[in-house]
Amino acid sequence: MDFRACCSSLNRSRTLEREAVHRISVAEVLLTDVRPCGPLTFCAAAAWTRSHPTFPRGRDDRHSPWMVVETLRQLGICVPLRYFGVPATAHFLIDDVSFRLDPAMEPTTPHGATEVTCRVSVGDLRTDRSGKRVTGLRMRAEFLVDGRMFAQAAGGARVLDARRYADLRAASAAAAPAPSRRPRPEPALLGLDSRADVLISRQGDGILVDPADPRHPYYFDHGTDHVPGMALLEAARQAIALGSAGLLVRPVSGRMTALRFTEHTPPAVIHRSLYGRTGFFSFRQGGERTVKGVLRYR
Repeated sequence: MDFRACCSSLNRSRTLEREAVHRISVAEVLLTDVRPCGPLTFCAAAAWTRSHPTFPRGRDDRHSPWMVVETLRQLGICVPLRYFGVPATAHFLIDDVSFRLDPAMEPTTPHGATEVTCRVSVGDLRTDRSGKRVTGLRMRAEFLVDGRMFAQAAGGARVLDARRYADLRAASAAAAPAPSRRPRPEPALLGLDSRADVLISRQGDGILVDPADPRHPYYFDHGTDHVPGMALLEAARQAIALGSAGLLVRPVSGRMTALRFTEHTPPAVIHRSLYGRTGFFSFRQGGERTVKGVLRYR
């Protein structure tokens, strides 16, 4: 099916059911429709509100770059659930995610919401020995407004059924602890409006993954037995903003690779190195590296 023809009839009047994107709060659902255009290609519609509570628009009225990544995350759950026979009880584990914005083509937020169209392709579709159960995939998405592409994102994920996930996490799963009393950076230095959005704290000369609000309505929308990928990505951004004294706040491209689970406790230590307008980061916990990545700034 032609992509334009596929997209022309996308529903934009209401969001998808929250279960389709693994969100508890209806307000956090960005997708309004997803439809197949071919065997491994899809078109999708998303509504990016100008008043998102966690990802507010910037001073120049551009959306947060995390809207791109969160839309990809929701697509990476919705497409397998709807079209590849993955059960609703499955767990999706991010292996890696990357994104790139074109600042010259980015839309500014209008009244209401920005209507975004996504061109989606799926590759490296992996199944179990029976060939019936999907165990992993890669996804690539292009983001368009009024027919103009302004961003791209890609990522890979594993898919585990409830029993396999329970077996994997049996010895490690733990609930998020209460907020610590460690000193935290001022939100404005990190490009934030609210203290509740701060995900890092200081310990001596070190920076820790340490959410001010372990029940944050976006980062911890539902209870998790490990630190979610989006929280890790934002913690890395905050650590780089802090290391640059607030100069590097809004990345235009980046990549993050999850090497293993990052547990709630003990708090992971964030290491970052700045070279011009590029920030490299890694997370360590219990002597093991759990995450690595890079964020680039304009």
